[in-house]
Amino acid sequence: MNRFLYSFIIWLGIPFALLKILLKDSHDPSWKVKLKNQLGFVPKISDRVIWIHSVSVGEFNASKPLVDNLLDQYPKYKILLTTTTITGSVAVKNHYKNKIIHCFFPFDSKLIIKSFLRKIQPEICILMETEIWPNLIHTINKKNIPVCLINARLSEKSFNKYQKFSPKLVSETLRKLTLICSQNTFSSTRFIKLGANEQSLINTGSLKFDSDDSIDVDLANSLRQMVGDRLVSVFASTRDGEERLIIESYLKHKDQINCLLVIIPRHPERFDEAAKIAKGFGLNVNRRSEAENCSEDTDILVGDSMGEMMAYYSISDIAFIGGSLTDNGCQNMLEAASLSKPIIFGPSVYNFEEISKQLLDNDASIQVSNADELMQTISQLLSSKSRRDELGANARKTFENNQGAASNILSALEPYIKN
Repeated sequence: MNRFLYSFIIWLGIPFALLKILLKDSHDPSWKVKLKNQLGFVPKISDRVIWIHSVSVGEFNASKPLVDNLLDQYPKYKILLTTTTITGSVAVKNHYKNKIIHCFFPFDSKLIIKSFLRKIQPEICILMETEIWPNLIHTINKKNIPVCLINARLSEKSFNKYQKFSPKLVSETLRKLTLICSQNTFSSTRFIKLGANEQSLINTGSLKFDSDDSIDVDLANSLRQMVGDRLVSVFASTRDGEERLIIESYLKHKDQINCLLVIIPRHPERFDEAAKIAKGFGLNVNRRSEAENCSEDTDILVGDSMGEMMAYYSISDIAFIGGSLTDNGCQNMLEAASLSKPIIFGPSVYNFEEISKQLLDNDASIQVSNADELMQTISQLLSSKSRRDELGANARKTFENNQGAASNILSALEPYIKN
């Protein structure tokens, strides 16, 4: 595929993307702003701009240590932080208030990108993780604006997909990047095989190790009061299909699982679905939004709230990381690690390839192959506080030993940001 064909496909896809916004996001008051921003209509920014793009909540949380450093080190600049999702925008605004500017990320059409850039006029563009957008990168490169891919990762699955469908386009795009700050050696090797300039690529580690969010003590106390004195197993950021697998296996092993299950779907539009699935199996289900205390016979609490994951982890005795029983590559396991929690994840961890390996190598987590093995492992851990403490302590140690990516990336960016 060349860039002309790619651009044509993008144009064909825009009506469907707009329809998706109408169907999926119109319940939120910011949907009109999202639609306008994605078509390139944004307010003009007259200040000097550092532009950072993070897709959603996970990428934004990872970016916070770097954003904090940029705010301190470059006070003459405005930080523009774009997201693709509304949940990401809510997280940005709640955390930074008016300290930064937020917009939604534009569609990767050449005309739309040009309109967007005319309004924001960035002096540097910083893309997070796997945000490889050919038209954006091509246009910024032609303007001689540095464009950097940071906290960059490339799973084997993504690598194979790029090689199969668009090796030439990806190779040309990667060579136009000013800098690639890779999370790990696995990703670095794959980027080079796809055509990235070896001279522009450095390993800086993962920003996710630098995210050490504080816990809202009042919120944690409120959740603790809600769940009572029972042991708690948190199933964090579950994806479509996982709740059913978890509940079916729980019913098989219920006699050995003497704890409250807290299930927190990854996406808010699935909160109702998760509660419905649990109730459909005849289980006693509470919802966080109903703010009722869980009785001794409550089986499941559905965490139907946003921005409270650290509080959920804080009251947990065991943390299972969602997106790993189904083929979704797993969600971030380091939030639980930072709180010294024993971590379990399933077989699909391609989004956290090196991090999961480090946790396993350091006896800081347990990997299971299916939902039945998950419940058996939870049963074993519930019966051994010393084993839970050991896993949790090793997880926290692994987290601390790998910090420093924010400082490494900031040093790498310094030559491209004018004071």
